[in-house]
Amino acid sequence: MLTKFETKSNRVKGLSFHSKRPWILASLHSGVIQLWDYRMGTLIDRFDEHDGPVRGVHFHKSQPLFVSGGDDYKIKVWNYKMHRCLFTLLGHLDYIRTVQFHHEYPWIVSASDDQTIRIWNWQSRTCISVLTGHNHYVMCASFHPKEDLVVSASLDQTVRVWDIGALRKKTVSPADDILRLSQMNADLFGGVDAVVKYVLEGHDRGVNWAAFHPTLPLIVSGADDRQVKLWRMNDTKAWEVDTLRGHMNNVSCVMFHAKQDIIVSNSEDKSIRVWDVTKRTGVQTFRREHDRFWILASHPEMNLLAAGHDSGMIVFKLERERPAFAVSGDSLFYAKDRFLRFYEFSTQRDTQVIPIRRPGTTSLNQGPRTLSYSPTENAVLVCSDVDGGSYELYVIPKDSIGRGDSAQEAKRGVGGSAVFVARNRFAVLDKSNNQVLVKNLKNEIVKKGSLPIAADAIFYAGTGNLLCRAEDRVVIFDLQQRIVLGDLQTPFVKYIVWSNDMESVALLSKHAIIIANKKLIHQCTLHETIRVKSGAWDDNGVFIYTTLNHIKYCLPNGDSGIIRTLDVPIYITKVSGNTIFCLDRDGKNRAIVIDATEYIFKLSLLKKKYDHVMSMIRNSQLCGQAMIAYLQQKGFPEVALHFVKDERTRFNLALESGNIQIAVASAKEIDEKDHWYRLGVEALRQGNAGIVEYAYQRTKNFERLSFLYLVTGNMEKLSKMLKIAEVKNDVMGQFHNALYLGDVQERVKILENAGHLPLAYITAKVHGLNDISERLAADLGDNVPSLPEGKVPSFLKPPPPIMCGGDWPLLRVMRGVFEGGLDNIGGRGAPEEDEDEDAAHADWGEELDMADVDGLQNGDVGTVLEDGEVPEENDEEGGWDLEDLELPAEPDTPRASVNARSSVFIAPTPGMPVSQIWTQRSTLAAEHAAAGNFDTAMRLLSRQLGIRNFAPLRSMFLDLHTGSHTYLRALSTTPIISLAVERGWNESASPNVRGPPALVFNFSQLEEKLKAGYKATTGGKFTEALRLFLSILHTIPLIVVESRREVDEVKELIIIVKEYVLGLKMELNRKEMRDNPVRQQELAAYFTHCNLQMPHLRLALQNAMTVCYKAKNLSTAANFAKRLLETNPTNENQAKMARQVIMAADRNMTDASQLNYDFRNPFVVCGATYVPIYRGQKDVSCPYCSSRFVPSQEGQLCSVCDLAVIGSDASGLLCSPSQIR
Repeated sequence: MLTKFETKSNRVKGLSFHSKRPWILASLHSGVIQLWDYRMGTLIDRFDEHDGPVRGVHFHKSQPLFVSGGDDYKIKVWNYKMHRCLFTLLGHLDYIRTVQFHHEYPWIVSASDDQTIRIWNWQSRTCISVLTGHNHYVMCASFHPKEDLVVSASLDQTVRVWDIGALRKKTVSPADDILRLSQMNADLFGGVDAVVKYVLEGHDRGVNWAAFHPTLPLIVSGADDRQVKLWRMNDTKAWEVDTLRGHMNNVSCVMFHAKQDIIVSNSEDKSIRVWDVTKRTGVQTFRREHDRFWILASHPEMNLLAAGHDSGMIVFKLERERPAFAVSGDSLFYAKDRFLRFYEFSTQRDTQVIPIRRPGTTSLNQGPRTLSYSPTENAVLVCSDVDGGSYELYVIPKDSIGRGDSAQEAKRGVGGSAVFVARNRFAVLDKSNNQVLVKNLKNEIVKKGSLPIAADAIFYAGTGNLLCRAEDRVVIFDLQQRIVLGDLQTPFVKYIVWSNDMESVALLSKHAIIIANKKLIHQCTLHETIRVKSGAWDDNGVFIYTTLNHIKYCLPNGDSGIIRTLDVPIYITKVSGNTIFCLDRDGKNRAIVIDATEYIFKLSLLKKKYDHVMSMIRNSQLCGQAMIAYLQQKGFPEVALHFVKDERTRFNLALESGNIQIAVASAKEIDEKDHWYRLGVEALRQGNAGIVEYAYQRTKNFERLSFLYLVTGNMEKLSKMLKIAEVKNDVMGQFHNALYLGDVQERVKILENAGHLPLAYITAKVHGLNDISERLAADLGDNVPSLPEGKVPSFLKPPPPIMCGGDWPLLRVMRGVFEGGLDNIGGRGAPEEDEDEDAAHADWGEELDMADVDGLQNGDVGTVLEDGEVPEENDEEGGWDLEDLELPAEPDTPRASVNARSSVFIAPTPGMPVSQIWTQRSTLAAEHAAAGNFDTAMRLLSRQLGIRNFAPLRSMFLDLHTGSHTYLRALSTTPIISLAVERGWNESASPNVRGPPALVFNFSQLEEKLKAGYKATTGGKFTEALRLFLSILHTIPLIVVESRREVDEVKELIIIVKEYVLGLKMELNRKEMRDNPVRQQELAAYFTHCNLQMPHLRLALQNAMTVCYKAKNLSTAANFAKRLLETNPTNENQAKMARQVIMAADRNMTDASQLNYDFRNPFVVCGATYVPIYRGQKDVSCPYCSSRFVPSQEGQLCSVCDLAVIGSDASGLLCSPSQIR
């Protein structure tokens, strides 16, 4: 049984599959009806208008309707698109057990505990017939799938078959008057619409369910006598054929399987049973622990079943539908209907080869699971689940392909999976001993070998190599050398697809695809919400795969997309050009033609095959928002430009690709202030003053225009701006323009006119305009402002610009590969350029690295570059045709200052930032922090060391980032330039190869700190020592060392420092406890069990001995004294004191108070609670500093290192590139 979907809910009493969509309705004992998508595993909707349990529910075959019947005596018809109940049918007088739509007529049949069956017309919303005759609850009623019959089961121990032919004749309106007259008579005198055809008696208890066979004249029923009975009927009578016994409790539901000769039943004995109709024996049983089963439903078209139980429902299949197949070159071998078949892709010829498997298997899921084919020996291995996993080896006679009749005896064997690994050798997995057996074609073992991981399946991985799969990883294992060639952690892998050249492999799991190379080095991972079914590589190295409802592609860089949707799942066998060959679930070969344009286009972009891209743009219908967004995201806005007709999108793309000409054209079309402003900003960035001026004029942005003229030194236009400000009566604008021009008299005049006489006076006086200042002084009278004494005034005038007038000099860059070649694609090229188009395109494609500059042929580019500056084009076209500014009239649009065709400005493509290079190559957190990628550094530390508290590391992250860059100041007016500093740089290093970042923290600094910490500990400065040791612990995650030996030293340092931090924290804690002598002694005792340097251990022992002696714990004190003497103390005082304590204790070997301390039993100290964890007791540890804690501390922050979370998963310290190689 293959469970596809499971829900947890109240008891499920009714189920119904939708005929087309992946939906299932479940009606619950609580009164709710749930609508689930079993493919996505999501609850789509819930309907809860019934009062009490809903026992029956059914989808309509074609309308967006379903019907439900409940214990509230109501039948409700719902529209699931409108999310509401359309109407309620009333008439039953007791619980309604089942409801069902007729497959053709607008009828509903319902069965009820009021002992009747009713047929309703849901269009006229009336009851059209009541079937009476049962004399107990009617447990179910259903229409025959083809004939005018209804079957019902009742607790009166009978199954009844009703003929509703008369009802159909009455409903389908009679053709002539005589018939209509007889119809009226029947209505008047109580004619019967439905008559009992047969009453089937044979069950000893109430019958719970009865169902018709979809095609044969058979009925199956299940009852409280725990039996399933099979009945046959003809035109005149019905009789019992057989009884199927095996259920231990009431049989609640039973049905025929639509596709196979089996009966499925379920029961309150918590089991689902499958029976063989032909042999009438049990085939398989599926049990649940605690849940009784109530209802079964089968999908009308697919091979799916569902069962409802006490705590939810399951959707399941009885057998896998994936055909076993193996592809070899142009041929495909596959298993279908107990035959091995052969299919040739080129001719699409399909033939039967040999029969496989003896017929008549006793249980399900015994068909072939996998095939492996050896083309040279023409041998096939068929693996199946028979006997817990076994294989059969067939050698196909060369002449038998196409005859398919010669049965031959196969060589059999037991094994988890079997694959050919060489021409005449195959490997078999022996799961129980975790070893692989290599056998020859005579099925004799040639070689045995154990596997590097506990594998549960093996796959082919090239000659002599195996790909072994475990639960969470795969490895490639060389059988000859017995070495692991590659190892990769993955979700559980189900299928493996190698590319044609065996260079790449796709690992398919249930919801993910992992692409790796032949050494299992990870390249990309794709996640799917819907199950992944199959896949194959095409000739370009693109992986084409299918999910349940799509064919999709995956490019080498991990980009993916949909090629087309599918109605039914398929299994891809081969991709050739734009044809996909596949097998469907019925084992039929199909060839599907697809449109590969989209992914070939993306692949060409990715592989930089720009000539191919160009021709595709010209010749194909590639467009749409998704494609534009893709091109933008991948840094090709100039390509996207040629797809787009919408002006706003064109404008944005033109700005992004720095194409001012197109941006101007689009801005004119849009003519909105915001767009002109953004155009001005981009033109200013490129130094195209003419366009900036034009953009500011269009938006009447006078302040910006004035400033532009100031920066470009255009004094003539500045004085015009002054006049415009005067006309507009803009006093502030006038004053600014006068200031920019350095026109003092004008400024004085403006201030005077504005009424600022004191300011006007000061301005005139300072600038030596004495006649004006005297006149103003007379006007001011006594209010003349005084000037500061002893100050020398300076003339306030802006400095002249370095470059006057025109645009900035443009950078000479090679023309972008898409420039010019694409100019007319978007329909925006100038008409006179059309004749040149063919000439321009002639040289593309071949010489892509060249560029077409100023109308020269590709070959002549060198000459231009040598000559330096390009001569001016036609003089009339230079600059902008701007007449005198007669604002506010609309100005003319300026023409492009250079020939748009050949010398369009292309911003040079920025290189990759150093920080990105550093992070791409590294999995060392310190290097990510140095690059400024703090979030990835934190993620790495979290993954490697379980660190969650980054507060102590904040300053170090900042130091690393600052320390890996140096800063240059070129000019006072230019921004500061930051330069990356590389580790281990030297003169001979290649300028194009980036080294790793220089790091401010190194291992030798930590050794210095460690010595300082020891010194502070010896001197009794515990707080200072603790600070030093903690800072070492906090720095180690950001240390990078070169050799493996140093890695071991770093790990050793963590252990040393952790012991000191724990000990010092306990000692500081002890000193704060004045009022708890017992706890004081315990902490002093634990301190002596930290792994300390010898001098410190002696001090700790002396300290513990003193504390215990003072507290009258003589026996414990004597133990410390003995341990102290064992260290051979160099200080005579220590030794003397220890001997005295032992002598005193010998006289009185007692302890005044009981301590939680047993020195005979080895222990470690919990880093948070400071209690001993004796050997054998459970504990959890910190993934970083490896301090140990009592289990209750799991999930808390480690109190020793203050960084990591106790008990969290971590991969371990990574502090050297040598660990990664």
